[in-house]
Amino acid sequence: MKNNHDQTSEGLNQILEIVNAKGDKGELNEIVKRGADDPKKNDSPAQN
Repeated sequence: MKNNHDQTSEGLNQILEIVNAKGDKGELNEIVKRGADDPKKNDSPAQN
């Protein structure tokens, strides 16, 4: 499990990528797919 700082940093990076996509559906789908493909990124305290 990653430490809280790493999880926060990755979450903020993903939010910035979504904001920068500016509604580009293809780019938004890529961002979502990357997050879904990496189970480590989906670790949340609620699931552990």
